[in-house]
Amino acid sequence: MQSSRRRTWIVLALCFAVWLPLGLAAKNFVKPVARAAINYPAHDFHRDEKVAIAADPYDTPEKAKIFSVDFAAHGFLPVFFIVTNDGDQPVSIANMEIKLITGNRSKLTPTSAEDLYRRLSDPQVSTRPNPLPIPHKVKGAISKKEMDEIESSQFAAKAVEPHTTQSGFLFFDVGGISSPLPGANIDITGVADAKGSELMYFEISVDKYLNAPQNP
Repeated sequence: MQSSRRRTWIVLALCFAVWLPLGLAAKNFVKPVARAAINYPAHDFHRDEKVAIAADPYDTPEKAKIFSVDFAAHGFLPVFFIVTNDGDQPVSIANMEIKLITGNRSKLTPTSAEDLYRRLSDPQVSTRPNPLPIPHKVKGAISKKEMDEIESSQFAAKAVEPHTTQSGFLFFDVGGISSPLPGANIDITGVADAKGSELMYFEISVDKYLNAPQNP
């Protein structure tokens, strides 16, 4: 009897030892696998240059489950940003500029990783541009895991090679803005071809996302 109990406890301990790392790993951030940009409802495709850019807002609790950080609670809107180059030459996005222009004409730019850390460490801190170059220090309340999640999720590509797609998240500070998505556009400039010539600007209507059928 005692031997049987001992074996049972050993089996349970082994099961727990296997389950624990699996459970912890399941909570690690995994960036979504990007499809070609034209497959997202909200996109702009430049047929002549064979470049498409798409935006997929993560504006619902269901979609936001991929993050351990509750960005919405801190006033941030994550937007999955996708750039597809179907041409035969690389495209430079090193000087790309992105603006989310809301329905009430507020102009928002993506928040840097440093400003995300700052807000998560101190919810009272604003990430909106400050005309005074006053340095700030992160208080350290943000965990290493959260910092890694932000770092690995952000869009960081500088170029898009031929017939490839680059993707990542942009985070917009929408705190205090009611309904930032209806009527909004995302304007993108600074995309250049292999010769350094800038392509015509891209404009993505967010309403295409909001009005898409079976929107999660």
